[in-house]
Amino acid sequence: MDHIVQFDIHIEPARQGTYFTIPFEVPEDIETLTLKYDYDRRPLDQQFLENGRFSARPKKNIIDLGLIGPDGVQVGASGSDKDEITVSEEYATPGYRPCLIVPGEWQVLVGAYKVEPEGTKVSYEVRLEGKSRRLLKGDLHSHTLASDGVHTLEELAFKAKRNGLDFVAVTDHNQLVPKAAMPRLPGVTMIPGVEWTHFNGHANFIGVDQPYDEPFATNTPEEARSRFESAHQRGALITINHPFEPVAPFQFDLQTLPFDCIEIWNGPMRESNLKAVGYWQQLLTAGKKIPACGGSDYHRDTPFIFLGGPTMGVYAESAGASDIVAAVRAGHSFITFAPNGPTLEMTAGEAIMGDSVAWTEVKEMQINVQGLQAGDVLRAVTAKSSEVLFTAPADGDIEITFDMDSPGFVRVELLRAFLPGLPMLPALLSNPIYFDGG
Repeated sequence: MDHIVQFDIHIEPARQGTYFTIPFEVPEDIETLTLKYDYDRRPLDQQFLENGRFSARPKKNIIDLGLIGPDGVQVGASGSDKDEITVSEEYATPGYRPCLIVPGEWQVLVGAYKVEPEGTKVSYEVRLEGKSRRLLKGDLHSHTLASDGVHTLEELAFKAKRNGLDFVAVTDHNQLVPKAAMPRLPGVTMIPGVEWTHFNGHANFIGVDQPYDEPFATNTPEEARSRFESAHQRGALITINHPFEPVAPFQFDLQTLPFDCIEIWNGPMRESNLKAVGYWQQLLTAGKKIPACGGSDYHRDTPFIFLGGPTMGVYAESAGASDIVAAVRAGHSFITFAPNGPTLEMTAGEAIMGDSVAWTEVKEMQINVQGLQAGDVLRAVTAKSSEVLFTAPADGDIEITFDMDSPGFVRVELLRAFLPGLPMLPALLSNPIYFDGG
C-alpha cells in the first residue's frame, strides 16, 4: 500500500544559518521513498518607475534538503540543487545512498541557508511506495573476470539486461565482491555473493558482503563447517552447487552443514542435474522442506551456456536484493530453461510455492502455466506418484487444478522435446507446496 505524508513549515528569518530536522514516520513494507519540497525561491519584488514597472525576482530564499534514516545516519544531502529525491534498496538519486526503507522515524534535514525578512513557507511531500509481490527473473550463479569468467561486473549487468533478467548474483570463485562495488543499472539488481570453491565441493554464499572473515581455504571438515556457519549466521543464502557434477561433486556431509537450497539445475540440463533432481525428491519424500534453485554457472557464451540458462523465476516482495534472497530461501520460485521460457503460478488457498498449508483445510492446488508449446507434458509430482495433468495439443497456456488426497507435498514439472527425436527434458521445475497433516 502506498502512503503520502504532507506537511508545511514556516521558517522565520531568525533561523537563517541553522540546520534542523523534521521527523516523519515510515511504516513497514515500504520499497521506495520519494521526498520532494517546494518554496518561493524568488519572491516577486516590484519597483515602480515614472514610466513603467520593473518586476525583480532575486533569490531571497535558499533552503537546503537532506535525509536522515532511523539509525541517525545521513542518507544523503543535496543542498538546494534538487527539489525531489528518491531512495530505495537498489537505487538512489545521486547524492543519496541506496538503502532499505526500514520502518521507524526518519527525518528531513532542513538547512535554512537564506531566508527573506518575511520568512518563507516550505511544503514537503513524502511518497512511500509499498512492497508488492511480483515475478522477477534472474540468475543465481555467474562469474566475472575476477575469477575465471570473461566479463567485468558492468558487462555482466548489461548482459543480464539484454537477456531479459531482473537480477543476477555474482558468485566468483573464492572472491568476495561487496554490494557497494556493484554497478547500478536501472532494472537489474546485482546481488553480491561468492562461490566457496573447494576440492571437495562448491557452495554459493549469496546476499552478504563478507560471509566469513578467514581465508576460504580449509583442510578439515571442521574448518569447512566454520565457513558455512559463519555465512549462515551473517544471513547469507547458502546453496549446495551441482552436487553430482563429475568434475566437482559435493563430497562434504550435508548432515553437518547449514544450507538453504540445493542447486538441482546447473547450466544445460544433463545427467548430473537429473541426479540432483532425484536426490532432492528423496529429501522431500523424507519430509525435508528444502527449496531447489538453479543457475547458469555462467563464465562466457558457448553454444549451450548463456546467462539465464537456466533462469530462476522468483516471486519477491520487491526488486531489492534482500527480498529476492528471502524469496529464494522461502522457495517462492521455479526454475525454467531460459529467460523467455514458460512461467508458473501455483497456489493453494493463500499459499504459493514454498509455503505450507494444513491439508485438513486446503486440499486443492491451482496451477497456471504460460508459454506452453505443442507436445509439452505437465505433471504433478508427490512423494507417491508422478501424474500427467495435461499434454499440450498446441502452443498456449493452461489453468488446471490438482487435488491432494493425503498430506505431503506436490511440485510440478513441465517436460519438452527441445529437438525432434530427442528425449523429453525439463523445461520448468517448481518448488513444492507442502500440505501438512493435522
